[in-house]
Amino acid sequence: MNVEITDLPPEPSPAVVDLCRRALDLSEDAAEAPGIVDTLTRRAAAHRPVVVLGAVRDGALVGVLIGSLSAADPRLGHVDLVAVSPTERRQGVGGALLTEAESRLGALGAAEVLLAGNPPHYAWPGIDVRYTPAVCAAQRLGYRQDRTAWNMTAELSDGSAALRPTEAAEQRLAGRGVTVRRAGSDDLPALAAFARSTFGGTWDGELAGSVGRPDAGVHLAERDGEILGFAAYGSARPSWFGPMGTAPAAEGSGIGGVLLRRCLRDQAAAGITAAQIGWVGPVPFYSNAAGARIERVFFLYRKAVKGA
Repeated sequence: MNVEITDLPPEPSPAVVDLCRRALDLSEDAAEAPGIVDTLTRRAAAHRPVVVLGAVRDGALVGVLIGSLSAADPRLGHVDLVAVSPTERRQGVGGALLTEAESRLGALGAAEVLLAGNPPHYAWPGIDVRYTPAVCAAQRLGYRQDRTAWNMTAELSDGSAALRPTEAAEQRLAGRGVTVRRAGSDDLPALAAFARSTFGGTWDGELAGSVGRPDAGVHLAERDGEILGFAAYGSARPSWFGPMGTAPAAEGSGIGGVLLRRCLRDQAAAGITAAQIGWVGPVPFYSNAAGARIERVFFLYRKAVKGA
Protein backbone atom coordinates (compact mmCIF):
# COMPACT_ATOMS: atom_id res chain seq x y z
CA MET A 1 0.00 0.00 0.00
CA ASN A 2 3.05 2.25 0.49
CA VAL A 3 1.32 4.54 2.98
CA GLU A 4 2.93 5.78 6.19
CA ILE A 5 0.72 6.36 9.22
CA THR A 6 2.09 9.23 11.27
CA ASP A 7 1.11 11.41 14.23
CA LEU A 8 -0.26 14.88 13.53
CA PRO A 9 -0.47 17.73 16.08
CA PRO A 10 -3.82 18.05 17.94
CA GLU A 11 -4.66 21.37 16.35
CA PRO A 12 -6.46 22.38 13.13
CA SER A 13 -3.76 22.48 10.43
CA PRO A 14 -4.56 23.86 6.95
CA ALA A 15 -3.56 20.54 5.35
CA VAL A 16 -6.05 18.58 7.46
CA VAL A 17 -8.84 21.10 6.84
CA ASP A 18 -8.18 21.04 3.08
CA LEU A 19 -8.24 17.24 3.00
CA CYS A 20 -11.53 17.17 4.89
CA ARG A 21 -13.08 19.69 2.51
CA ARG A 22 -12.22 17.39 -0.38
CA ALA A 23 -13.00 14.09 1.34
CA LEU A 24 -16.33 14.89 3.01
CA ASP A 25 -18.74 14.12 0.19
CA LEU A 26 -21.83 15.73 1.71
CA SER A 27 -21.81 19.44 0.98
CA GLU A 28 -23.03 20.46 4.44
CA ASP A 29 -20.09 18.61 6.01
CA ALA A 30 -17.50 19.93 3.56
CA ALA A 31 -18.70 23.51 4.10
CA GLU A 32 -18.13 23.24 7.85
CA ALA A 33 -14.79 21.40 7.63
CA PRO A 34 -12.80 24.15 9.41
CA GLY A 35 -15.19 24.20 12.37
CA ILE A 36 -15.42 20.41 12.51
CA VAL A 37 -11.65 19.98 12.64
CA ASP A 38 -11.32 22.73 15.25
CA THR A 39 -14.01 21.14 17.45
CA LEU A 40 -12.52 17.65 17.26
CA THR A 41 -8.91 18.73 17.79
CA ARG A 42 -8.21 22.01 19.59
CA ARG A 43 -11.48 22.29 21.54
CA ALA A 44 -11.67 18.60 22.42
CA ALA A 45 -8.01 18.38 23.46
CA ALA A 46 -8.68 20.82 26.30
CA HIS A 47 -10.94 18.23 27.94
CA ARG A 48 -9.83 14.73 26.86
CA PRO A 49 -6.94 12.83 25.23
CA VAL A 50 -7.02 13.27 21.44
CA VAL A 51 -5.23 11.23 18.80
CA VAL A 52 -4.69 12.69 15.31
CA LEU A 53 -3.25 10.39 12.66
CA GLY A 54 -2.28 11.13 9.08
CA ALA A 55 -1.79 8.78 6.15
CA VAL A 56 1.05 10.00 3.92
CA ARG A 57 1.97 8.74 0.46
CA ASP A 58 4.91 10.20 -1.43
CA GLY A 59 4.99 13.16 0.94
CA ALA A 60 1.31 14.04 0.47
CA LEU A 61 -1.41 13.77 3.11
CA VAL A 62 -4.02 11.36 1.71
CA GLY A 63 -5.98 10.48 4.85
CA VAL A 64 -6.64 11.67 8.37
CA LEU A 65 -8.22 10.19 11.47
CA ILE A 66 -9.19 12.02 14.66
CA GLY A 67 -9.92 9.93 17.74
CA SER A 68 -10.33 10.52 21.46
CA LEU A 69 -11.04 8.93 24.81
CA SER A 70 -14.41 9.48 26.41
CA ALA A 71 -14.17 12.06 29.18
CA ALA A 72 -17.01 10.29 30.99
CA ASP A 73 -15.60 6.76 30.66
CA PRO A 74 -11.90 6.42 29.68
CA ARG A 75 -12.46 2.73 28.90
CA LEU A 76 -14.18 3.93 25.73
CA GLY A 77 -12.24 5.23 22.75
CA HIS A 78 -13.95 7.06 19.91
CA VAL A 79 -13.13 7.52 16.26
CA ASP A 80 -14.48 11.02 15.68
CA LEU A 81 -13.55 11.50 12.03
CA VAL A 82 -12.00 9.51 9.16
CA ALA A 83 -11.36 11.27 5.86
CA VAL A 84 -9.60 9.78 2.84
CA SER A 85 -8.82 11.65 -0.36
CA PRO A 86 -11.29 10.61 -3.09
CA THR A 87 -8.45 9.44 -5.35
CA GLU A 88 -7.08 7.15 -2.61
CA ARG A 89 -10.22 5.29 -1.61
CA ARG A 90 -10.60 1.50 -1.67
CA GLN A 91 -6.84 1.12 -1.33
CA GLY A 92 -6.73 0.31 2.37
CA VAL A 93 -5.96 3.81 3.65
CA GLY A 94 -9.03 4.06 5.88
CA GLY A 95 -8.48 0.56 7.22
CA ALA A 96 -4.84 1.31 8.05
CA LEU A 97 -5.87 4.47 9.92
CA LEU A 98 -8.55 2.63 11.89
CA THR A 99 -6.21 -0.22 12.79
CA GLU A 100 -3.58 2.21 14.09
CA ALA A 101 -6.23 4.18 15.99
CA GLU A 102 -7.37 1.01 17.75
CA SER A 103 -3.79 0.40 18.88
CA ARG A 104 -3.26 3.98 20.05
CA LEU A 105 -6.57 4.20 21.91
CA GLY A 106 -6.02 0.77 23.44
CA ALA A 107 -2.63 1.91 24.72
CA LEU A 108 -4.39 4.84 26.41
CA GLY A 109 -6.64 2.42 28.26
CA ALA A 110 -9.62 1.95 25.96
CA ALA A 111 -11.23 -1.51 26.07
CA GLU A 112 -13.63 -0.67 23.25
CA VAL A 113 -13.49 1.66 20.27
CA LEU A 114 -16.71 3.29 19.12
CA LEU A 115 -17.40 4.73 15.71
CA ALA A 116 -19.77 7.20 17.32
CA GLY A 117 -19.90 10.80 18.44
CA ASN A 118 -18.06 11.64 21.67
CA PRO A 119 -20.05 14.47 23.31
CA PRO A 120 -19.71 17.29 24.06
CA HIS A 121 -17.22 17.72 21.17
CA TYR A 122 -18.46 15.76 18.18
CA ALA A 123 -19.39 16.29 14.54
CA TRP A 124 -21.79 13.39 13.89
CA PRO A 125 -23.67 10.83 16.01
CA GLY A 126 -22.03 8.06 13.98
CA ILE A 127 -21.42 7.16 10.33
CA ASP A 128 -23.93 8.75 7.96
CA VAL A 129 -25.31 5.84 5.94
CA ARG A 130 -24.52 7.76 2.74
CA TYR A 131 -20.78 7.45 3.50
CA THR A 132 -20.96 3.90 2.19
CA PRO A 133 -17.17 3.24 2.03
CA ALA A 134 -16.92 4.02 5.75
CA VAL A 135 -19.78 1.62 6.54
CA CYS A 136 -18.06 -1.08 4.48
CA ALA A 137 -14.71 -0.48 6.21
CA ALA A 138 -16.32 -0.71 9.66
CA GLN A 139 -17.92 -4.04 8.88
CA ARG A 140 -14.78 -5.41 7.24
CA LEU A 141 -12.71 -4.57 10.33
CA GLY A 142 -15.06 -6.36 12.70
CA TYR A 143 -17.11 -3.51 14.13
CA ARG A 144 -20.67 -4.40 15.10
CA GLN A 145 -23.56 -2.04 14.70
CA ASP A 146 -25.30 -1.48 18.01
CA ARG A 147 -27.45 1.61 17.48
CA THR A 148 -29.02 3.84 14.88
CA ALA A 149 -29.43 7.60 15.29
CA TRP A 150 -30.97 10.26 13.12
CA ASN A 151 -31.04 14.01 12.60
CA MET A 152 -33.95 16.13 11.52
CA THR A 153 -33.67 19.12 9.19
CA ALA A 154 -35.53 22.39 9.78
CA GLU A 155 -35.71 24.65 6.73
CA LEU A 156 -35.01 28.28 7.65
CA SER A 157 -36.42 30.06 4.61
CA ASP A 158 -38.92 32.92 4.87
CA GLY A 159 -42.35 31.63 5.76
CA SER A 160 -41.16 28.25 7.00
CA ALA A 161 -42.78 26.68 10.06
CA ALA A 162 -39.44 26.84 11.86
CA LEU A 163 -39.52 30.64 11.83
CA ARG A 164 -43.08 31.16 13.04
CA PRO A 165 -43.28 34.14 15.43
CA THR A 166 -43.04 33.43 19.15
CA GLU A 167 -44.23 36.77 20.55
CA ALA A 168 -47.81 35.69 21.29
CA ALA A 169 -46.66 32.48 22.97
CA GLU A 170 -44.10 34.42 25.01
CA GLN A 171 -46.82 36.80 26.19
CA ARG A 172 -48.95 33.84 27.32
CA LEU A 173 -45.96 32.44 29.22
CA ALA A 174 -45.32 35.85 30.78
CA GLY A 175 -48.90 35.83 32.04
CA ARG A 176 -47.98 32.68 33.98
CA GLY A 177 -44.84 34.29 35.37
CA VAL A 178 -42.42 32.66 32.89
CA THR A 179 -39.66 34.78 31.36
CA VAL A 180 -37.93 33.72 28.15
CA ARG A 181 -34.57 35.28 27.30
CA ARG A 182 -31.11 34.76 25.87
CA ALA A 183 -28.63 33.23 28.31
CA GLY A 184 -25.38 34.97 29.21
CA SER A 185 -22.16 33.74 30.73
CA ASP A 186 -23.48 34.46 34.23
CA ASP A 187 -26.27 31.93 33.62
CA LEU A 188 -23.94 29.05 32.76
CA PRO A 189 -23.43 27.63 36.29
CA ALA A 190 -27.18 27.40 36.90
CA LEU A 191 -27.82 26.02 33.40
CA ALA A 192 -25.13 23.37 33.81
CA ALA A 193 -26.49 22.36 37.22
CA PHE A 194 -30.05 22.15 35.83
CA ALA A 195 -28.91 20.02 32.89
CA ARG A 196 -26.89 17.63 35.08
CA SER A 197 -29.56 17.19 37.72
CA THR A 198 -32.50 16.89 35.31
CA PHE A 199 -31.05 15.03 32.33
CA GLY A 200 -27.55 13.78 33.25
CA GLY A 201 -25.17 13.04 30.39
CA THR A 202 -22.91 15.66 28.81
CA TRP A 203 -25.35 18.45 28.06
CA ASP A 204 -23.63 20.71 30.57
CA GLY A 205 -20.51 20.52 28.39
CA GLU A 206 -22.50 21.33 25.27
CA LEU A 207 -24.08 24.30 27.00
CA ALA A 208 -20.61 25.54 27.90
CA GLY A 209 -19.75 25.29 24.21
CA SER A 210 -22.77 27.36 23.21
CA VAL A 211 -22.93 30.26 25.68
CA GLY A 212 -20.85 33.19 24.52
CA ARG A 213 -19.25 31.53 21.48
CA PRO A 214 -19.50 33.01 17.97
CA ASP A 215 -22.22 31.36 15.84
CA ALA A 216 -23.69 29.75 18.97
CA GLY A 217 -26.08 30.60 21.77
CA VAL A 218 -28.59 29.48 24.38
CA HIS A 219 -32.11 30.64 25.24
CA LEU A 220 -33.73 29.81 28.56
CA ALA A 221 -37.07 29.98 30.34
CA GLU A 222 -37.32 30.74 34.05
CA ARG A 223 -39.82 31.60 36.73
CA ASP A 224 -38.84 33.34 39.96
CA GLY A 225 -35.20 32.60 39.19
CA GLU A 226 -35.81 28.87 38.66
CA ILE A 227 -34.80 27.48 35.26
CA LEU A 228 -37.63 25.63 33.52
CA GLY A 229 -35.96 24.87 30.20
CA PHE A 230 -33.23 25.71 27.74
CA ALA A 231 -32.37 25.34 24.08
CA ALA A 232 -28.90 25.66 22.57
CA TYR A 233 -27.31 25.76 19.15
CA GLY A 234 -23.85 25.88 17.61
CA SER A 235 -21.95 23.88 20.24
CA ALA A 236 -20.95 21.10 17.87
CA ARG A 237 -21.35 22.92 14.54
CA PRO A 238 -22.85 26.31 13.56
CA SER A 239 -25.75 24.75 11.64
CA TRP A 240 -26.65 22.24 14.36
CA PHE A 241 -29.34 22.78 16.96
CA GLY A 242 -29.30 21.20 20.41
CA PRO A 243 -29.36 20.19 23.08
CA MET A 244 -32.65 21.32 24.54
CA GLY A 245 -34.57 20.26 27.62
CA THR A 246 -37.64 21.23 29.60
CA ALA A 247 -38.22 20.45 33.28
CA PRO A 248 -40.72 17.58 33.59
CA ALA A 249 -43.11 19.80 35.56
CA ALA A 250 -43.15 22.32 32.68
CA GLU A 251 -43.72 19.88 29.81
CA GLY A 252 -46.72 20.74 27.68
CA SER A 253 -46.53 24.43 28.59
CA GLY A 254 -45.24 25.54 25.17
CA ILE A 255 -41.82 26.49 26.51
CA GLY A 256 -39.98 24.02 24.27
CA GLY A 257 -41.46 25.29 21.02
CA VAL A 258 -40.68 28.91 21.91
CA LEU A 259 -37.07 28.17 22.85
CA LEU A 260 -36.56 26.04 19.74
CA ARG A 261 -37.82 28.70 17.35
CA ARG A 262 -35.86 31.48 19.07
CA CYS A 263 -32.67 29.50 18.42
CA LEU A 264 -33.63 28.72 14.83
CA ARG A 265 -34.33 32.41 14.27
CA ASP A 266 -30.79 33.21 15.44
CA GLN A 267 -29.36 30.64 13.04
CA ALA A 268 -31.39 32.02 10.15
CA ALA A 269 -30.16 35.54 10.95
CA ALA A 270 -26.59 34.19 10.73
CA GLY A 271 -27.25 33.04 7.17
CA ILE A 272 -27.94 29.37 7.83
CA THR A 273 -30.64 28.09 5.48
CA ALA A 274 -31.25 24.68 7.06
CA ALA A 275 -30.62 23.67 10.67
CA GLN A 276 -29.69 20.16 11.68
CA ILE A 277 -31.44 18.96 14.84
CA GLY A 278 -28.88 16.45 16.01
CA TRP A 279 -29.33 13.06 17.65
CA VAL A 280 -33.12 13.52 17.76
CA GLY A 281 -35.31 11.92 20.40
CA PRO A 282 -38.92 13.21 20.18
CA VAL A 283 -39.55 13.24 16.42
CA PRO A 284 -43.21 14.40 16.64
CA PHE A 285 -42.25 17.44 18.73
CA TYR A 286 -39.76 18.77 16.18
CA SER A 287 -42.06 17.95 13.29
CA ASN A 288 -44.94 19.90 14.86
CA ALA A 289 -42.92 22.76 16.33
CA ALA A 290 -40.63 23.47 13.38
CA GLY A 291 -41.85 21.43 10.41
CA ALA A 292 -38.64 19.41 10.67
CA ARG A 293 -38.17 16.16 8.77
CA ILE A 294 -35.93 13.15 9.34
CA GLU A 295 -33.09 13.39 6.84
CA ARG A 296 -29.72 12.11 8.08
CA VAL A 297 -29.44 8.57 9.45
CA PHE A 298 -26.34 7.28 11.23
CA PHE A 299 -25.06 3.81 12.14
CA LEU A 300 -23.10 3.60 15.40
CA TYR A 301 -20.49 0.85 15.74
CA ARG A 302 -18.28 -0.60 18.49
CA LYS A 303 -15.45 -3.11 18.77
CA ALA A 304 -13.48 -4.58 21.66
CA VAL A 305 -9.74 -3.87 21.45
CA LYS A 306 -6.67 -4.99 23.34
CA GLY A 307 -5.00 -2.55 25.70
CA ALA A 308 -1.35 -1.86 26.09
